[in-house]
Amino acid sequence: MCGIIGCVGRPNETLETLIHGLSKLEYRGYDSAGVALAGRDGAVDIEKRAGKLENLRGALENVEIEGTVGIGHTRWSTHGPPTDRNAHPHPDCDGDVAVLHNGIIENFQTIRDELVASSHEFRSDTDTEVVPHLIEEALDDGATPEAAFREAISRIGGSYAIAAVFADTEAVFCARQDSPLVLGLNDDAYYLASDVPAFRDYTDTVVYMEDGEFARLDSNGWAVTDASGEPVEKDPHVVEWDAEETGKSGYDHYMLKEIHEQPRALRECLRGRVDELGDHVELEEFAGLAPPTSVQFVACGTSYHAALYGAQLFREAGVPAQAFLASEYRTSPPPIGSSLVIGVTQSGETADTLSALREASRRGAQTLAVTNVIGSSAARECDHALYIRAGPEIGVAASKTFASQLAALNVLALATTRSAESRKAIGALRDLPGAVQAVLDDSTSESVAGEYIDADAYFFIGRGYQYPTALEGALKMKEITYKHAEGFAAGELKHGPLALVTQRTPVIAIAVGDDEAAKKTVGNIKEVEARNAPVIAVTDGRSGVERYADHTLPVPESHPRTAAVTASVQLQLLAYHSAAQLGRSIDKPRNLAKSVTVE
Repeated sequence: MCGIIGCVGRPNETLETLIHGLSKLEYRGYDSAGVALAGRDGAVDIEKRAGKLENLRGALENVEIEGTVGIGHTRWSTHGPPTDRNAHPHPDCDGDVAVLHNGIIENFQTIRDELVASSHEFRSDTDTEVVPHLIEEALDDGATPEAAFREAISRIGGSYAIAAVFADTEAVFCARQDSPLVLGLNDDAYYLASDVPAFRDYTDTVVYMEDGEFARLDSNGWAVTDASGEPVEKDPHVVEWDAEETGKSGYDHYMLKEIHEQPRALRECLRGRVDELGDHVELEEFAGLAPPTSVQFVACGTSYHAALYGAQLFREAGVPAQAFLASEYRTSPPPIGSSLVIGVTQSGETADTLSALREASRRGAQTLAVTNVIGSSAARECDHALYIRAGPEIGVAASKTFASQLAALNVLALATTRSAESRKAIGALRDLPGAVQAVLDDSTSESVAGEYIDADAYFFIGRGYQYPTALEGALKMKEITYKHAEGFAAGELKHGPLALVTQRTPVIAIAVGDDEAAKKTVGNIKEVEARNAPVIAVTDGRSGVERYADHTLPVPESHPRTAAVTASVQLQLLAYHSAAQLGRSIDKPRNLAKSVTVE
């Protein structure tokens, strides 16, 4: 979602550092951008523009803006449309304070009404703007900048990562509640951001802030305190990935690069967990975790599709398991009993998933986070964390993280349960990186995409483990092509959706293996063929489906569990090439954000 960057200690490069940081946060999704600089000439200079970062860069060419400290922001609109005046940062009435904010201030209207009654002038539609005016009131009452910032934060409710700068004060102040903030530490400069890539080119040493914490960054160093002002001891961590990992490495788009990184990401996910020679799976970090008697998954979007897949893994091993949309789980929670509640979240900061996990924890459940980000809120708050080790993913539409989630959930299920399929599944996991590489090397998805670029809609179908893959394939198609796409359990196509099938609605069917599920999927494909709809089959050739398909996207023979991963790679490539041929903004699809930190 929204991106934050702040810096202290680069007095001659403050603006350059902020713009560079914002460019590294573009992947999060945004519709306006702005910066504020302070600490020089007794003023706060603000420049902001609706639209892409290039618009802000263009505006900065025509103005003189300087300061020894600064903050920058990319906004994803919640309160008010994406306009120049609604872009962050926001000033107070006198222009002595600038504030930016991620999240939602739930009581902003009450506060705004009080401030308007006290003659404060508002210039935007945002909830954020109440904060600089609250700070202004505290300053007028004689508070120091830090005390005024704390006073303002104490008045607001909701979720936030907030940063502020003041005229004549060479410091940046920030606070966090239910929205991520991380500090970057160097010998002579200090940073704050909503995500590490914003400052990774300058330092690899980070401190993760917790809910309810405040931080002050100035030329003398950094300090974290709690709501009452008491110091909080924080242990710095070293980020293990290189800054170069967030580059495109010669690919046209981050998404294509990340699709091609999947063999490496899968090897990293399985490293030290799956025995290279035997049939053993081990998760040392879960050595004390008792086998679950039942499992509840909570997740959103792509991670929800991974959760559906994970639930089937546990059910196959005889453990009752269900997957819930996290946004529904918190508002209508099912009975928990002794269930292990597993949150699947790439970023570890997804607001709906965090809320669901907190509700489960409040009700006494043991919780486990399956996430990509060390030090994320989910990883810190849950009783256990399983890292998928996919490395940084910049493209908004998930690709390698989905594959790594499926692999990690396989490892988790195999480590905590036993089934008749365990030995075969372990062997298939060992072969998975090579199988994905074979798909990447031989895929004809680009030419197939060209055949159906003018389609009215796309339908994706699958059974068993391939059903979540069908849902994910449809999501990828609609996310980056902006074309209508739907995923169905293959057997459900005839219960209504078949009415939508025409010659202009290609059906992408996943039929792998030669078991009953594959045979029944072939039957569903015959129903589609009888309605003259084109069929694209993702298949290993064992079901004979290719005789009923107009095109095939082959995958290697493998276990149904791992076939879901190789099939998903073909669907990612199909969506990517369709979007590329349509000229879409693949890495930054309209209206979407990488990490959704509001409920």
